[in-house]
Amino acid sequence: MKNQKIIIIGGGVIGLGIGWQLAKAGADVTIHERAEVGRGASWAAGGMLGPIAEAHIDELDLLKLSNQSLDRYPEWVDELEAETDMRIGYRAEGTLIIGIQPDDKYQLEHAYNLYNDLGLNVEWLSGDEARKIEGALSPYVTAAIRCETDHQVDNRLMTQALKRAYEARGGEMHHNSPVKKIVIENGNVRGVQTLEGFQSADVCILAAGCWSGQIDGLPETIIPPVRPVKGQMLALQMRKDMMISNVIRTVKARYPMPVYLVPRRDGRLVVGATTEEMGFDTDLNVGGIYELLHGAFEAVPGIYELPLIETWSGLRPGSSDNAPILGKTPVENLIYATGHYRNGILLTPITAYEVSKLILTGETPDTIAPFHIDRFSKE
Repeated sequence: MKNQKIIIIGGGVIGLGIGWQLAKAGADVTIHERAEVGRGASWAAGGMLGPIAEAHIDELDLLKLSNQSLDRYPEWVDELEAETDMRIGYRAEGTLIIGIQPDDKYQLEHAYNLYNDLGLNVEWLSGDEARKIEGALSPYVTAAIRCETDHQVDNRLMTQALKRAYEARGGEMHHNSPVKKIVIENGNVRGVQTLEGFQSADVCILAAGCWSGQIDGLPETIIPPVRPVKGQMLALQMRKDMMISNVIRTVKARYPMPVYLVPRRDGRLVVGATTEEMGFDTDLNVGGIYELLHGAFEAVPGIYELPLIETWSGLRPGSSDNAPILGKTPVENLIYATGHYRNGILLTPITAYEVSKLILTGETPDTIAPFHIDRFSKE
């Protein structure tokens, strides 16, 4: 392994996490990132670790993978914080999914029954019970679901820590170094073509998020079906008289759009996020920001007086079935780790541990076997 050259295409938390684990094992690892390492979807995310809140009846394999990754988060946090002497904002206060309008209660009951049918750890709360946990909630909140095991992490701190850990282990990093082509000969990956020329590699890992399908050289049959899904977000500054500690989410399929509010230890309150099929457009617009503020105000009226300190947008890498694409491909030594959509931060530990294990041993762990690229084969 020490003599093998590994190139990772993409420097978000997925690429950094895999690179860190491989560098720890003594591999020669280089990351090529098209822009600035760690400043794409990883930086734009909300940091929620919410397999329950994101659960869907048609995505049971993804739910299982998400729960397995959440189970490994304490180990991941301890390992990363010990190695970098940084805190990454992991919080275990839990999540409240709230209902405000009369129709919301129907949606909540439907979600609650689904969670129970799936054997998930949830608790039904009245509006008053929810306000005992979070006093800033609107008096119009009629009911809530408490997801005690849906946690959060500060994704920006985690990204910074992963960069530090990766480089400390000898990993090489190239910012503003887009990979133009993956070079394949006789069914075997040979390296990549960058602005600096051809870079040879024994193993290539494609972890380029929503740009994964844009890189030349891949056989048409295995181009990953990953698209950009835009999310606009904003951050407020909480005050001592208007603090929340749990993640708060409004129910899905409501108007205005469902929102989430994620409190940070530094007093920031992250509010997100729009879901827009706009290609690679990252422009902020008045409508998106208005809907976020409207939804957040309905949930927590006290935000009206809070300073608005940041607005931004990011591009989630959404696969055609909303689940990640992980593992080997028909091209020898070409590995995929992309398409994590809304769950990139949540799935970082399991992806990093299992994909690095695959590369170190040559064997695909059962954990990631359902997420192979061949599930999209027309045959």
